[in-house]
Amino acid sequence: MNAERDLSPLTPNIVRALNDKMYEKRKVAALEIEKLVREFVAQNNTAQIKHVIQILSQEFALSQHPHSRKGGLIGLAACSIALGKDSGQYLRELIEPVLTCFNDADSRLRYYACEALYNIVKVARGSVLPHFNVLFDGLSKLAADPDPNVKSGSELLDRLLKDIVTESSKFDLVSFVPLLRERIYSNNQYARQFIISWILVLENVPDIILLEYLPEILDGLFQILGDNSKEIRKMCEVSLGEFLKEIKKMPDSVKFAEMANILVIHCQSSDDLIQLTAMSWMREFLQLAGRVMLPYSSGILTAVLPCLSYDDRKKSIKEVANVCNLSLMKLVTPEDDESDDTSHLPSQEELPSYQESVDRGTPDTDNDSSLDNISVFAPRSSPATAVTLNLDGIVQVLDRYLHEPSTGMMTRICVLKWLYHLYIKTPRKMFRHTDLLFPILLKTLSDESDEVILKDLEVLAEIASSPAGQSNSANEEPVGGQTKLQVPSPARGVLPGSCGEGARGLESSPSTPTMNSYFHRFMVNLLKRFSSERKLLEIRGAFIIRQLCLLLNAENIFHSMADILLREEDLKFASTMVQNLNSILLTSSELFQLRSQLKDLQTPVCISSVTVKDCSIKSIIGAKKCNAQLHVC
Repeated sequence: MNAERDLSPLTPNIVRALNDKMYEKRKVAALEIEKLVREFVAQNNTAQIKHVIQILSQEFALSQHPHSRKGGLIGLAACSIALGKDSGQYLRELIEPVLTCFNDADSRLRYYACEALYNIVKVARGSVLPHFNVLFDGLSKLAADPDPNVKSGSELLDRLLKDIVTESSKFDLVSFVPLLRERIYSNNQYARQFIISWILVLENVPDIILLEYLPEILDGLFQILGDNSKEIRKMCEVSLGEFLKEIKKMPDSVKFAEMANILVIHCQSSDDLIQLTAMSWMREFLQLAGRVMLPYSSGILTAVLPCLSYDDRKKSIKEVANVCNLSLMKLVTPEDDESDDTSHLPSQEELPSYQESVDRGTPDTDNDSSLDNISVFAPRSSPATAVTLNLDGIVQVLDRYLHEPSTGMMTRICVLKWLYHLYIKTPRKMFRHTDLLFPILLKTLSDESDEVILKDLEVLAEIASSPAGQSNSANEEPVGGQTKLQVPSPARGVLPGSCGEGARGLESSPSTPTMNSYFHRFMVNLLKRFSSERKLLEIRGAFIIRQLCLLLNAENIFHSMADILLREEDLKFASTMVQNLNSILLTSSELFQLRSQLKDLQTPVCISSVTVKDCSIKSIIGAKKCNAQLHVC
C-alpha cells in the first residue's frame, strides 16, 4: 500500500504506522485512531466514523499485505473502544472484516483477529447478540485450530461470549438452532467439545428453553457420545442427563414422537455407552409418553429384542431393554382390536427399509386412522391424536427373529411371549397373520430349548382354541398372499371298528369344548412334523403331547390324532405313534383325568380298536355311549 496515499481523516503518520511490521508502532497508531474516533463521537459525526471504519476494513484488514491486515485489525478494535456503548450501531462493519481474518493462513494473524474481536465484543456486550450466529460460526472453526496460541485466544473470546449470553434475555434460539444442528455433526474433537460446552451453557440459562428443539440435535449428541475422548464423552453424557431430567419434569412439552426413531437407531449401536444411554431414554419415553410410542413399536422391538440375549458383560443394557420390552407390551390393549384395518399385510419387498422410515421421520405405519374412546397422552407441542396399533410391522419383526438362526434363546422366548400377548389382546387382527406365522411356529417345536418349546406350544394352543379363529373360514383369503395350510377333510360316515352311529366331525364332539378351525390344522401338521422328523418324535414327542394336554383339552387331542392316524398311509409311523400315545395315556400324570374318564365311562365316548400291523389304536370318537372291548398292544 502507498503510505503517501490520502486516506483522510487518517493522517499519513497513522497510515505508515499501521503498515509497519513492528507491533509497537501499530499499537501507537491504534491509540491515535482511538483518539480521533472519540472526537468524532463527541461531535456526533457518524459519517466520519463510518468512513474511518471503512478505510480500516477495506484498505487494511482486507489488504493483501499481512502487516496491513494486522494494522487494520488493531485499528478496528481501537474504533470499538472509542465508540463505547455506541459501538452497537457499527457492529456489522466492525465484525465482518475481523471474521474474514479467522480464515487467514498466517496463525499470528488469526491470533490478532481473535484479540481484536475480543475487544470489540467486550465493549459491545449484549449488542453483539444479533450477530451471534456469525460469531459462533467463526469460533467453532477456531476451536479446532492447530495453533495453540490461536486456540487459547479463541477460548478467551468463547468464555466472554458465554457470559454475555447467560446474562441476556434476548438470545435468538430459533435462528441459532439450525447452525447448531449443522455444527454438531463435526468429527473434530475440539469442535465437538466446543459444541457440547455451548449446549451445557444454554441448558442452564433459565430464559432459554432448549428442550423444545431437542429433536434437532439429539442425533448429533448421541454421535458425539461415541467420541474417543473420555472428557468429551463425559461432557456429552452430562448434557444428555440434564435433558432427560428436564423431560421428566416437563413431559407435556416434549416432542416424543419426533425423537422415537432417533432412539431406535442408537439403541442398536455397537458402542455400549451409546446403546445403554439410548435404551435408558427409550425406557423413560415409553413410561412417560405411553401410547404415543405405539406407532414406532416395530422399530423399538427391532432394537430391544436382541438385547434380551446379552450375557453378563452387557447386563445393564439387558436389564434396561427388558424394562422397555415389558413397558411396550403393556401399551397393547384389547381396544387395539376394535378398529377395522382392512389393509393387507405387505410383503418383504413392499415394506420400506427401516432406515428409510427413519430418514423420513415417520412411524412404522402410514395408517393414521384413530380409535374411539382411547385416552392418549400427547405432548402440548402437537395436537392430541388417538394412536392406532398396526400389527403389520410388529409381526414382520417377530417373524424375522423367529426365522433367523442367530437369534438368541431369550430373544426367541420373548418373541413367542409377544405373539401370545398379541393373540390374547388383539386376537381378531392377529388371526389375519396366522397363516404367515403357522409354519415357523411349527418349526420352532424343534428348538433345542425346552423353555422355547413351552412358549411355542402356548402360542399354538391359543391359536387352536381362540374363539377368534372361528371367523377365519376355510374360504377366506389369508393376509399377505400366503398359501393356506392343506387340511384333510374330516371323516364322514362310519369309521372302521366304530360302534353305534357314524362318527361326527372333530369340532362337533359333544363331550368336549369346541375347538376352532386351526385346531385340526395344528394336529395334522404336528403329526406330519413327527413323521418327517423322527428324532423330534423320539426325543420331544411325549413332552410336546403332554404339554398340549395341559394347555388344551386332552380328549380333543387324542380324538383328533386318532382320527388322523386312521388315514395315515405310513403304517410304520402310525404304529410308532400309537405306541407313544398309548404310553402317554397310560402313564403320564397330565392324562390322569382322561384315564379316569375312560375307566369310569362317565362321558358319551366309544373306545374302538383298529388294527395297524398287528397293533391296535385307541380312538376317542364322538358317538353315543356304547359297549366295546378295549384292545391294548
